[in-house]
Amino acid sequence: MGKGTKWPSERSEFRDSITNVKITQLTDFKAHNYHIYFTNNGWYDNESKLLLCSDRGNSTNLFGVDLSTGELTQLTDLDPKQTNGLQGTFLNPLKNEAYFTYDKKIISINLDTYEETTIYHLQEGYHFSNLSCTADGKSLCFGLAEDLSQTIKSNLSGGYVGFEETEAARPHCMINLLNLETGETQIIHEENRWIGHVNASPTQPHLITFCHEGPWEKVDHRIWVMNIHSGEVWKLREGDRNQYAGHEYWHADGITIGYHGFTDSLDRKDGKFLGFSVYDHSDCQEFEFPYQNMHIHSNDSSFIVGDGQQSSAYHGERYQDCIFLWKRTNQAMEGPRILCKHRGSFHVQQVHVHPRFSPDGTQILFTSDMNGYGNVYLADVPDFDSLPKLIDGKLIR
Repeated sequence: MGKGTKWPSERSEFRDSITNVKITQLTDFKAHNYHIYFTNNGWYDNESKLLLCSDRGNSTNLFGVDLSTGELTQLTDLDPKQTNGLQGTFLNPLKNEAYFTYDKKIISINLDTYEETTIYHLQEGYHFSNLSCTADGKSLCFGLAEDLSQTIKSNLSGGYVGFEETEAARPHCMINLLNLETGETQIIHEENRWIGHVNASPTQPHLITFCHEGPWEKVDHRIWVMNIHSGEVWKLREGDRNQYAGHEYWHADGITIGYHGFTDSLDRKDGKFLGFSVYDHSDCQEFEFPYQNMHIHSNDSSFIVGDGQQSSAYHGERYQDCIFLWKRTNQAMEGPRILCKHRGSFHVQQVHVHPRFSPDGTQILFTSDMNGYGNVYLADVPDFDSLPKLIDGKLIR
């Protein structure tokens, strides 16, 4: 194996047992395969290919799958002894280039030639959080967090071990801006709060979001917006003290931010909500619903997908491990409708389901270890009204 190695198509199709929706399985190998993080677009080369991560060969590497043929191409050849951040790989929006963290470095890779270039070396005493590329393709934004490994035992990707302790320690964290043309790096924000999920707007080069990481009910405020030109930082939503929102992501318009959350308020139905807000507070809408989701995603406010863990009121229902869809109608959010079973375990970060709409909205990308190993799937999105409803834990066709 090595860079440029071609793997024959592993693609297959099947129909979901509940909805008969067509699902295309893109990988089939006795190792975990998974798509990049759900906030990061993985479609490239005019949306003809998709970035994947695979552990085949006892080493995690980046692969590209040709969506027309199913053929996989190995893009990296990384040392299995070194840690890497391939799940957080981020595409340059203007050219076939991507960026990831590896062995205390940020690497850029040309997706046509597979040439890799080291563009940043990690400073002593810190570790990477995530990175993203600005909409003009000129800069990388990335987080650095104080390394507390000598005092706190943690395994954040495997069960969130040390999650609460890290937040409580108030590590020194920074957001850096790396100029991809000059290699210059500057600190644009720093504080003694655990900073994560640095996400650049897909259309506005001056806007990013970031979060104060940790248990949502314990951090001071989760979702923050920043103008990287002026340095101004503000909360996305005020909310009540007992409302907690997160897993923020940008809509395709690059000015609206989606999220979901929960509340311990008695006047909110079952304590769950999903919503979206324009970055400057000019429009914020939230909708109550009785279902717990690990993650949600949408290209706009019309359709939302969630990876469905139902609330404890329906614990044990066989529809818990499904991908759900919601549709916005007349200022309400209709749903959920079941798209398909995912049967994902969420055991480690790599096999979180992480559903995401394709750029054209016709398919849902997700990861599942339904057959023991993580694999990558695309589920077709039919007409919303053709999908079965889920009401009080019961399937209504």
